[in-house]
Amino acid sequence: MKKYIIFSFIFLLASSLYIAVAATPEQIIVAQLDKENITIYAKKKDGLFQDFKIDFKGKIYSRPFWINVTNPAYVPQVYYEDINKDGKNELIVILTKGYGTGVLDQEVNVFHIDTNHFEEVLVDHPMAIINKNVKANLTPSKAEIMIGKKRYVMNVKALKLLPETMFNEINFGSIINYEVENNQLIATLHPRLSPGAFVGSIIITYEYRNKMYQAKSIEFQLE
Repeated sequence: MKKYIIFSFIFLLASSLYIAVAATPEQIIVAQLDKENITIYAKKKDGLFQDFKIDFKGKIYSRPFWINVTNPAYVPQVYYEDINKDGKNELIVILTKGYGTGVLDQEVNVFHIDTNHFEEVLVDHPMAIINKNVKANLTPSKAEIMIGKKRYVMNVKALKLLPETMFNEINFGSIINYEVENNQLIATLHPRLSPGAFVGSIIITYEYRNKMYQAKSIEFQLE
């Protein structure tokens, strides 16, 4: 009984993070879909947008731990589309937590919504997908990327990189970019050989499987 009471308290505490009072005067609109009656509010604090609230068709849900940079070029992106092919739209919010030269750190949040639920669903992180499905090798002369039975080889010498600037291994996680295209959630990563040398794009297309969003396909495009 004690365990049940403790669990119930924790569940109620977690639930309180979702349903809250209306946005306060300190919160400003940072993104919205007017046609769908969806508005995202946040407070500007310490150079970041923080303490988010989602006004979803008149109901308010709180996300106090979200952050997003305040640069207008990286405002939160909001989509309301059917990305799991169940005939109902999902709410997708993409946040940019950091950016810089050769760096982009984004986070995606997906919500399944019906009359009684506003449920956030786990999305497998792109780097976890890379670690499970992609093999890579980097030498002063060539870079190799293997995805399943497909093998891609790039001539590093042709890039004329200084040996002292090259990484010990291919870096996949410095740029992570999410988008929704054709009712599909997509993550794009750009493999990097040195601070300024990129060798293409890895494109991960997600599908809803086993109660979470997992990789449906992983493709490499050489640029």
